[in-house]
Amino acid sequence: MLYQKLARPVLFRIGRGDAERAHETTLRWLARLSGQRQARNALIRLNRPSAPVTVCGIPFPNPIGLAAGMDKNGVAVGAWPALGFGFAEIGTVTAQPQPGNPAPRMFRMTRSQGIVNRMGFNNDGAQALAARLSAAPAVDCPLGISIGKSKAVAIEDAIEDYLQSMRFLYPFADYIAINVSSPNTPGLRKLQDSGALRDLLGALRAEGERLAAGRAERPILVKIAPDLTESAMAQLLEVCLDAGVAGVIATNTTLGRDRVDPADDAVAVEAGGMSGRPLTEFAREIVRFVHRETGGNLPIIGSGGIMTPDDAQAMFDAGASLVQIYSGLVYNGPGVVRGSVRRYKSAARRRHRAKA
Repeated sequence: MLYQKLARPVLFRIGRGDAERAHETTLRWLARLSGQRQARNALIRLNRPSAPVTVCGIPFPNPIGLAAGMDKNGVAVGAWPALGFGFAEIGTVTAQPQPGNPAPRMFRMTRSQGIVNRMGFNNDGAQALAARLSAAPAVDCPLGISIGKSKAVAIEDAIEDYLQSMRFLYPFADYIAINVSSPNTPGLRKLQDSGALRDLLGALRAEGERLAAGRAERPILVKIAPDLTESAMAQLLEVCLDAGVAGVIATNTTLGRDRVDPADDAVAVEAGGMSGRPLTEFAREIVRFVHRETGGNLPIIGSGGIMTPDDAQAMFDAGASLVQIYSGLVYNGPGVVRGSVRRYKSAARRRHRAKA
């Protein structure tokens, strides 16, 4: 409530007409917190609720995570657990540093509680991120790193591009997320086609085994688009199962513009992927489809339109093992993280009593 009454109005005024400016301002504040060890640790003890869960062999302090896109360059990795998160996914990062698409490229749909972005994987590059993480204090939660294709690299050369990122970042990741589903890099979604995805995942799994050098391999998860047909998604899931990936992240942003308040029509026509409240039910249905299609044998990180604790619990009920929040943090602040953990624990207690 404090965030909605005080912090959000300030941030939205800063970013009036330029939502990216508010985003960068928030990251600068959090980067300062990330570097203040005593304050950060005190906030972790105060703010992060405990609900331990193990997924993909990784122990998580709680199952509520930060989605990729919020901290592309890992400048605030120490701050996310201080806001209550049980894990954070940084990136998407590419092998080559790149500026992304021309600004303006991020837009708020305030009545719909949605965001449209066409950022285009703007980031400092995998090598720079590796150097930053090497110099940073230990992160107090599991860290996922999302990697994608450099825009300047042809689609037929994508595998080596992904491998370069993986080689730089493997030592710092608790899991690797493979982003083949952003709508903002031309041709990227072609990598979701069965043949291309099979080749990519085969190469990444082989490289992961080599980099692990006899130790436990970092889990590889695939982030999927919400705009696939059910048959295309079923084929993608079959490839993931055959390739032995650890799980999927469902979903990325959508090119669709369903459930948008008419007051936001002027923003909705902007090119890019949409996230937030308009995606809530859609993303949940995709998680339910993935869970059913895989027989519950492929762990799912549910992402998309989680704006409230009830949304998070509905995603768990649909079959997600973990959930990630982005737009919900923008519109409702860190209280949604703590509230989602409390809601998760309450649901777990009810299930336990029902079985007793």
